Amino acid sequence: MSLIRVALDVPVARLFDYRCDDRTAQIGTRVLVPFGRQKLIGIIVARPDASEVPEAKLKRAISVLDAAPLLGRADLRLLEFAADYYVHPLGAVIMATLPAALRRVRSREETPTAYALTAVGAAIDDTTLPPRARAQRKLLALLQDHPFIAHSAISELGTATRTALKTFIAQGWVQTTTLPPQKPAAMPAASAGPALTAEQEAAAKAIIAALGTYQPVLLWGITGSGKTEVYLHAIAAALARNARVLLLVPEIALTPQLESLVIARFPGVPVATLHSGLADGERAVRWQDARNGCARIVLGTRLSVFTPLPDLGLIIVDEEHDSSFKQGEGFRYSARDLAVVRARQAGVPVVLGSATPALETYRNAVDRRYQLLRLQDRINARPPVISYIDLRHEKTADGLSARLIAAIGKRIDRGEQSMVFINRRGYAPVLMCGSCGWMSDCKRCSAKLVVHLRERRLRCHHCGHDSAVPAVCPDCGNADLAPVGQGTQRIEAALVKQFPQARILRVDRDTTRRKQAWQDMRSRIRERRVDILVGTQILAKGHDFPHLNLVGVVNADGMLYSNDFRAAERLYALLTQVAGRAGRGDQQGEVLVQTEFAGHPLYAALRDQDFDAYARSLLAERKQAGFPPYVHQALLRAEARSVDIALRFLTQAARCARRLKPAVTVYDPVPANMMRKSGRERAQLLVQSPSRSDLRAFLNAWRPHLAEAASTAARWSLDVDPAEF
Repeated sequence: MSLIRVALDVPVARLFDYRCDDRTAQIGTRVLVPFGRQKLIGIIVARPDASEVPEAKLKRAISVLDAAPLLGRADLRLLEFAADYYVHPLGAVIMATLPAALRRVRSREETPTAYALTAVGAAIDDTTLPPRARAQRKLLALLQDHPFIAHSAISELGTATRTALKTFIAQGWVQTTTLPPQKPAAMPAASAGPALTAEQEAAAKAIIAALGTYQPVLLWGITGSGKTEVYLHAIAAALARNARVLLLVPEIALTPQLESLVIARFPGVPVATLHSGLADGERAVRWQDARNGCARIVLGTRLSVFTPLPDLGLIIVDEEHDSSFKQGEGFRYSARDLAVVRARQAGVPVVLGSATPALETYRNAVDRRYQLLRLQDRINARPPVISYIDLRHEKTADGLSARLIAAIGKRIDRGEQSMVFINRRGYAPVLMCGSCGWMSDCKRCSAKLVVHLRERRLRCHHCGHDSAVPAVCPDCGNADLAPVGQGTQRIEAALVKQFPQARILRVDRDTTRRKQAWQDMRSRIRERRVDILVGTQILAKGHDFPHLNLVGVVNADGMLYSNDFRAAERLYALLTQVAGRAGRGDQQGEVLVQTEFAGHPLYAALRDQDFDAYARSLLAERKQAGFPPYVHQALLRAEARSVDIALRFLTQAARCARRLKPAVTVYDPVPANMMRKSGRERAQLLVQSPSRSDLRAFLNAWRPHLAEAASTAARWSLDVDPAEF
């Protein structure tokens, strides 16, 4: 009897044995199996000699879906580590990392990687094609000139070409095939970039010297110091060794800009870009290009850390401090931390780049667990001058102070660009009745409905609830309803009033939803067709606008009121990134921050641009308070119809945890900061330990008890190394 052990996407921490006599059933291939009344796709993770399940009860696999493994041994080893560390079922972890198109029950055939002419197709004379069939002629010529064409190349040629391809396949002129194994070949020479500074050259040499060995590196460089150029030199060295490179970025908005830069620097080198903005089929093709070795560079967001890559030689995590690298729902993993694990398993260097490193990374560097490389000087530019507008002594109109308005006016007169940063979209955070005090609460969340005045809508930015702005107060009937606070739309309206002739561009999630919208906006900014930018943190990261010389920050104080111990660290990082957009050209930049707490230590450190001193002070506070990185935490989250049900489950879980007599601290359950979200009420239970190994041992012992105690009334999840509370 031939057995396979399969990981399935089900919420139980076990694997399932099936009978399977198909010789193509290799470890790492997908298989279609019966599961209850369903048919599920799973991944074969072992070929055991025997099973604990009696032979009579073993079901037979329906079919093997791949001729060759999708996942290699190294890929499965990383996924097994992630499942164990984050205490998540292996099957759910594996299936979450595959492209959606490969998780659907379809046919035996995997997504085609390439196309080639059949014997019939090779004999076709293009003069026999219809005169107007330009796409067919183009495709036929392309296929006649090449023995095969990658699916990814076809998909980029447009709708007409893809339609022509379907016609050729239906007529038997084209067949699907797989790309042949990639033979190591001399890489085309990289185009010359700008000359490196002494700091950049030393950093690049240190990274290149580490190729072929495991070496975590913190590349700590101020904004505008040229970290990207160091990355590109390290990538060039890795490619010259016929190795492949994984480059992770935190946001989709950053990928087009970096992709263009990488393609321009390495012409002829296949690059696969992976992010959630891609269509399912397109993502699957690019993922297959990486797995097959066609792509030499993979550029992607969080999930790309799991992308199979043969001959991996270098991993780079840009803006490693960014919270976007932590998955917030379902399988809650940290892509930055797993990048370090993957580098260790593969024996390659991993570069963590940032102007404001996460305190965990910073501590590893100062304790010499990571190699520290510093870039302390801007390239051909001076650091911006940062000053504060004290709102205790200066009034604002629609959120803008007279001093900030005057500074923007001066920049417009000089033909320079300005940016007003406010990290809140919409017109105003809340609508309020001036008579009875009614406010626009979301009925499904512990949050306010945000006013979107242009559309006359109230929207919840957490659950998506959408309703019309009421004409009168729902409680007292008063018509005096007023928006309270500022969002990007209100700041935009205020600037239009102040500068009616100025060209103003708002950049937030609402204006960048359309595909290519952000790329079009970037072009307008760089071509100086914009005078004033208004936007959220989309504008804060990684963008180089050489004519932007003034940045005004509105409503920064809001994060200082947070009860999250990481709030100050995140605010400093965000404001540093925002300030870094100013003065990247010939003129020195200016940053004006409106605040009621100009003397706050955070603002003093920001003004002096002394992250080192501020990070050390934060670490001292964390050590004294017993917070990460000096302890390791896990958060048990529960949600139910009422918070009492969630708290009851967590109380039972806490009692069970204490009976295990763990070497960890088990706190009492409490309601979550946002107690209600999307109609469900939420609570949480924190456990922590100064020892990571003690915490892992406890979680592995605790999880089976949680599964037994769970009921349909409360849903629960474990979040290891939580980033938010």
